[in-house]
Order: sequence, then structure tokens, then C-alpha cells
Amino acid sequence: MPSYTAETARALVRGHQVHRDVYVSDEVYRLEMRHVFRNAWVFVGHDSQTPNKGDYFTTQVGDQPVIQVRHSDNEIYVLYNRCPHKGTKIAIDRQGNTGKFFRCPYHAWSFKTNGCLLAIPLKKGYEGTGLSETENGQGMKAVGAVHNHRGFVFARLAETGISFEEFFGDSLSSLDNMIDRAPAGRMEVAGPPLRYMHQCNWKMLVENQTDTCHPMVAHESSAGTAVKLWVEMGNPEPRPPAMQIIAPFMSSYDFFENIGIRTWPNGHGHTGVKGSIHADYEAIPGYFDAMKDAYGEARAKAILDENRHNTVYFPNIMVKAPLGQLRNFIPLGANKTLVESYVYRPVGAPDELTTRSHLYNRMINAPTSIVGHDDLEMYERAQEGLMSDGLEWVDLHRLYEEGEDFSVEAVDNGTTERQMRNQFDAWAKFMQDTPGPAEAAE
Repeated sequence: MPSYTAETARALVRGHQVHRDVYVSDEVYRLEMRHVFRNAWVFVGHDSQTPNKGDYFTTQVGDQPVIQVRHSDNEIYVLYNRCPHKGTKIAIDRQGNTGKFFRCPYHAWSFKTNGCLLAIPLKKGYEGTGLSETENGQGMKAVGAVHNHRGFVFARLAETGISFEEFFGDSLSSLDNMIDRAPAGRMEVAGPPLRYMHQCNWKMLVENQTDTCHPMVAHESSAGTAVKLWVEMGNPEPRPPAMQIIAPFMSSYDFFENIGIRTWPNGHGHTGVKGSIHADYEAIPGYFDAMKDAYGEARAKAILDENRHNTVYFPNIMVKAPLGQLRNFIPLGANKTLVESYVYRPVGAPDELTTRSHLYNRMINAPTSIVGHDDLEMYERAQEGLMSDGLEWVDLHRLYEEGEDFSVEAVDNGTTERQMRNQFDAWAKFMQDTPGPAEAAE
């Protein structure tokens, strides 16, 4: 069996090919967690999940358990979810309110909600021991850097490295477009996410978000059947929301080629440059009027006409701006991924908009959906197939050009695999032993 380092693992990416071990090797998975998810900026949550002082919720950044919490200064902090004493997890509930401090359930060490040590029982026993000079004696450790972008909270585990602005650059235009679709200019989480376990590597799910050559094939049994039945019924109008959502999954190759794919540096990109499967939904009564009142007619029209399909933010989230959705692909092992599908409410918009987003989420992304299982079967078949010794390399040649430059923005044919190659270019870039040029933690 190979023994990889961060340096040798980068050789698993060849531009138009990637080695199967990037999907199936437990060793590579551990390196990803130690390097890629440490050096990149990773989504944590939304500040509306912790609206009040003392509110917290628990999640993961890569394989690291963390707590997002609102401190007494009203700022959001992201702390490693472990006591500096014996390592016990501080919080095990998904969310709650801890009041003014966290208290370890093992030995009752307590910490302020920014992580600073508050008190230790029998403190005299530590006098003269040097505890106060150690990192453990300072309290719960915070992640390297945190950035709150208009309510969306991201963290970089590494103490130094690429800045938030440099990492995301112009790709933030998709996230901004989702937020701008709220007349009040802000979003709120609309309930807990749908959680769905997948027995496959996390990168398969991320790649699939900009794979436009699979919908009309993989979803023929679900969306194709629905469209066939609708035609047999005589295409009755008006189409119910369910048909508006599912029918576009059977769009043609020509449609997907023409809508285009845009790629940005550091592994980010989106489908739907010139159109989207979400572009022809029926208008929600009163929504454009609310947008026009908030932004003026021209600006409101520009915001709503930007119908991007899926935007991938490297390493592991997808944003669907027209529907106010975010999918978080949390890696739990080389062959295990937890998918969280969030719906956000555009503040100031009619409730029907959020209702449609919930309907889409349940039809497409839920464990009980009729579309998501098509993808799941393909992922699990791929995970099993990659264990075959027949071939070692996975192919990404579609519309490949020698010497591709991923340091610049590019717009290409909507069925290109350039965005997948872009993601692996970023994967190799951040698979490093030390962060890039040192910058002050934000």
C-alpha cells in the first residue's frame, strides 16, 4: 500500500486525470483533513443560527468538531469543541444557549463564550505548576481565523495563510446575489437542514454540482417518468410547482452546453452563465414589487435576472442563489459523507418564495426525494467501481486544453469538465505542509 505525504499526494492530480486514491484511500483522506481543510476557508454556518448572546451550534470543519457561538460582545466566535483539560467535548447538542459560559461536563472547568478560561475547581492545586503559562491554561482554542460575510460564517483553521478576500475573490458574487434577493438585504436560516448520509467520497458530490452531462441520463427514471406522465395527461396548465421543479432536469445536452460554466481561481465555479434550470419558475405575487421598493426597478431586475444554477465554493459547499439554498458536504471518511441541505428565508420577501425552496429541497435533496437517490446510486457505484484494479486513473478530459490556467476567471461550454479540473488544481494547491504567505489572522 502507498504511503503518502502532502507532497506525494499532489502527484495524484494530473490536470486531465486524477488517481483513484483521491477517492478511496483512507491515508489521502487524513491528509486532506490535515492540509486542505486546514489551509482553505471552510463554511461553518449562518449567524442567524446563533442570534442571541450565548447561542451556539455544533458542526465540523473537515474532521474537526467546532462550536459557533455568539459572545457577550455580540460577535460570532468559532471554537474547537474540546476541553483543554482532558479533551472532553464541551457541547454535544446540535444547538442551544449556554448562557454566559461553557462548563465542561467532566471536571467542571468553565470558559467564557469566546473560549477564555473562566474558572477551575480547586484552583489552588494548580498554583506553581506552570499551567497558566501553557496553551491549555488559556482556555478553549479558537480556530485560526473567522470571517462573517453578510451573515455567512467561514473559518480557516490555520493561524496564517490566504486571506478570505483572496481565497474567494469575485466568486462571492453568487453568494451576494443570493443575499441581494432578499428585499431587506439579509437571509435567515429557515429551520434545520435536511441531513442525508452518503456512502461515498465527499469530492464526488462536489464534482456532481457542475456535472451537466448526467441529469438527462441519471434522472431519466425519476424526472423522465414525471415528464412522460405529464405529456400523457396532455400537458395541462398551469403547471404545479412540483412539475416546474422536476421537468428541467430532463433538459437537453444543447441546453446545458449553451448555459455555460464559469470558473474562478481557488477551485470555485458555477453553472448557468446564460441561463438556468431555475429560470422559468412562475413569478411569486408581490415579490418583484418588494424588490423594486428595496432596490429600484433596474437594480431589482438585474438581481433577479442573474439565474445561476449551482455555484461550488471549494472545498465543500454549493450555493443555489435563485432558491436561497446551500448544501454542505461534510467528509466523515474516505467513503462516507454527510450532506446538509439548508434553506434560507430572504427577509422581506413573500413566504411563498421560501415555501418553494423547501419544496425543491424535499423533492431533490431529501433522503425521501425522488431525484437525490439517482445521484446517490451513481456515487455508490463509483465508490465501489474505483476499488477495481482495472484502471488506476479517473478521466476528466472533456473540453480539456493543454496548459489550462486556473489563476484567471474563464467562461466555457456548459458541459466542460474544467470546473472539476479547477477543483483538483485547488486541492493540490492547498494540500501543503504549511500555509501560503503568512498573513495576520483576521
